[in-house]
Amino acid sequence: MTTYFDTMPSPIGRLLLTATDRGLSGVFMEQHKGGPQPEAGWVHDPTRLARARTQLERYFEGTLHEFDLPLDLQGTAFQVEVWNALRRIPFGATQSYRDLATDIGRPNAVRAVGAANGRNPVSIIVPCHRVIGADGSLTGYGGGLPRKRFLLEHEARLAQFGLTSQAAMRPATA
Repeated sequence: MTTYFDTMPSPIGRLLLTATDRGLSGVFMEQHKGGPQPEAGWVHDPTRLARARTQLERYFEGTLHEFDLPLDLQGTAFQVEVWNALRRIPFGATQSYRDLATDIGRPNAVRAVGAANGRNPVSIIVPCHRVIGADGSLTGYGGGLPRKRFLLEHEARLAQFGLTSQAAMRPATA
């Protein structure tokens, strides 16, 4: 399977976007924990990733709150289940790892949910930044806590003006 890629600037640093023929497969920040770098065989294709880039630009401008992109989430069935649950957390809202585990019907799987959250390959669009500690604290984020804080504050500012909607995308595939 061919991996296509492009990069784009953003308020949180350069983003690496990846896709397959099935859809967007990754959004990674510079120095993203566990994030890939373009590899031999990857194809630089800005046209294929133009729609994702445009939607991310609009998100950062504050004019887009619902991503409408085909996704190719590559992970275990459990990871994809968690990533799909993340997509149901409303724009401007947060949820604890425990709440997320309960939402997927596995209230005792808090650590496993945290691990799956940490392996989310499509940051921002699959909003893993919206997951916080049970006490309301910011917890780990592959892009770093300053970026997580920025994303949460960005959404909170827009939410306070009533500019919110729930993330709605096509179901992901395993």
